[in-house]
Amino acid sequence: MNIRTAFSCFICFATIVISFPGIAQELRSPSEFLGYEPGSRFTRHHRVVEYYRHLAEMAPEMVKLQSYGETYEHRELVLCYISSPANISNLESIRTEHLKSLEGNSNNDKAIVWLSYNVHGNESVSTEASMQTAYDLLTGKKEWLENTVLIIDPCVNPDGRDRYVNWYNQFVNSPNNIDPDSKEHHEPWLNGRPNHYMFDLNRDWAWLTQTESRQRVKVFNQWLPHIHADFHEQGMDAPYYFAPGAEPLHEVITNWQKDFQVTIGKNHAKYFDAEGWLYFTKEVFDLLYPSYGDTYPMYNGSIGMTYEQGGSGRAGLGVINGTGDTLTLKDRLAHHYTTGISTVEIASRNAKKLNEEFRKFYTRKDFKYQNYILSGNRDNTEALTGLLDKHGITYRFAGETTVKGLDYATGKQGTMKTAPGDLVIPADQPKGTLVQVLFEPRTKLNDSLTYDITAWALPYAYGLNAIATKSGNIPLDSASPEENIPAPASDAYAYITDWNSMKDARFLASLLKTGIRVRYSEKPFTAAGKAFSAGSLIITRKDNAHRKDFLQQLSALAGEHKQEITSASTGYVDKGRDFGSSSVKMIGDTKVALLSGKPSSTLNVGEIWHFFEQQLEYPVTVLDTDYFEEIKLSSYDILIIPDGNYPEYLDEEKITLIKNWVKNGGKLIALGKALRSFAGTDGFDLEEKQSEDDEEPHSTSPYISWQREDVKNNITGAIYKARVDNS
Repeated sequence: MNIRTAFSCFICFATIVISFPGIAQELRSPSEFLGYEPGSRFTRHHRVVEYYRHLAEMAPEMVKLQSYGETYEHRELVLCYISSPANISNLESIRTEHLKSLEGNSNNDKAIVWLSYNVHGNESVSTEASMQTAYDLLTGKKEWLENTVLIIDPCVNPDGRDRYVNWYNQFVNSPNNIDPDSKEHHEPWLNGRPNHYMFDLNRDWAWLTQTESRQRVKVFNQWLPHIHADFHEQGMDAPYYFAPGAEPLHEVITNWQKDFQVTIGKNHAKYFDAEGWLYFTKEVFDLLYPSYGDTYPMYNGSIGMTYEQGGSGRAGLGVINGTGDTLTLKDRLAHHYTTGISTVEIASRNAKKLNEEFRKFYTRKDFKYQNYILSGNRDNTEALTGLLDKHGITYRFAGETTVKGLDYATGKQGTMKTAPGDLVIPADQPKGTLVQVLFEPRTKLNDSLTYDITAWALPYAYGLNAIATKSGNIPLDSASPEENIPAPASDAYAYITDWNSMKDARFLASLLKTGIRVRYSEKPFTAAGKAFSAGSLIITRKDNAHRKDFLQQLSALAGEHKQEITSASTGYVDKGRDFGSSSVKMIGDTKVALLSGKPSSTLNVGEIWHFFEQQLEYPVTVLDTDYFEEIKLSSYDILIIPDGNYPEYLDEEKITLIKNWVKNGGKLIALGKALRSFAGTDGFDLEEKQSEDDEEPHSTSPYISWQREDVKNNITGAIYKARVDNS
């Protein structure tokens, strides 16, 4: 197939291009501004931002640029608002009037469309397409912008995208080589897909672990658009994918949302049919897992969609794909440009209906459970409320009562005695649908063939006891519980604090970084009239006599971390082992190393790296497999080997090196498939167990059902109740 050049798709819009007075004469197209034709090169992020700034400066009556934050690597995150002069001048009024829809009393008649590009950095055509889309809308269809506000996020993941673009520009041939074996089509171990900490930002909309996600969702919830389209790329042999989505669809998705996906898909198909471009719908990309760029908007009332162009990191400027055709960056740009323009068109045509149905979405009251009541560790509760605040989810605090409902621990009907500080999350609130999705104990599946995980209930994730009740009447406290954290006594023998949450771990990390010496108890004890569990931290004045500012520093850190400190006047405990016991041990200044590089898993490496730096706030040295055998391993107290395929890399010499280090006191943490390299190895008490049903009987299912049969072996979602040996 001879795929037409990227801008052949623009012909079908040429007859509708009518310039606004004074706009086209001043605005420069992407090719004029950048100095090269779109699709002939990749554009670095700073130049993309400069182009959008140019649009805002040259057409301020139709364009507003908003800087909404920055990435971990300090690249700017921007949104571009495009609409008619009347709408841009009243942008804030349109936003506030639209948000009245959450209460059912909005008079807004404007369609609000949000287009997100390049959440995966090496799916890099998306950002290129965004610039051409913005320019052509500004110089084109005037009537579409009269009743439509367009919000463009040109690059959700600038760190990942620039990683890909910089790598590609280093290794691309001149001219580019379409041979798929060429180096320019094979990214290194750390490719451009994830962000700085190697996280997949398209799995983070609900959990908000990354700074890009938190900043974006904050603005998203200030707008809650009618339509959100998320631009992606997939394997280079795949045709284009657009809505409607595949099964399973979450049961909260309304018939209107499903039907309008069909409406949008048919509009896209009209333009793709005219060009003879291949596409598919209703396959692969389902609408269940709540943390995608299509599902999270869906559960907030939007029409959320994924658009998938074939190509991704392997395609470069051009490549011969599996069918023998040459897929170029210009081809890919043309397809994304077309669906972007088509999305704005269909939104404008249906602005009134979009507003009506959006208001209806927020009037829903038929929830199975009316309240979710949670109790447990106060630090975990605080962490959960922090997440709820970011999503605009309302919660209250329970009074003293007994509630009946579904007990999350047993999966059966049960009761819970509530106490002040316990959480009540009502379903009867604007974000009620999102509450159901995030809190329901078991997700209903209408198809087991799903793209991602199926278990995520927040009470389990935060380790809290929970009851889901159908009762809407729960006694509430009038105010949230206040923490009264007393200052450490100046004349105490020692200071004690708990050890049972991430907050406690961060406090310990800050103490160690500051040089304060800390002990911990291996056994539970009672002191100063209070019971403490094993692991509790003990900070004695004598251990820190070398610091003149010890008490001031301890008080400052306790206040910063909201950490309750118990002052003990003596080392003689009421119950248990005294502070001088051999079971009360000093915590040393621990040096931690993390192995990275091929063949480790980037996702697992990034997860651990992020855990230490951003959650624990404790230093970790990231090593690389390229030079691991050259380092002095004895310099480190802990070595973490993340998930990965190590059989060839961890040879006998490296295993012996690690084993000798462990014999000398080193602590090894191996995760996931990394454990296989130590199974059956002398010195490591680790065996690989074979499942009793590993040998399956011969299957008589027809070949056409192979995918559905194969997925039976997948664990796409499971939550286990476990007891941890913390002795």
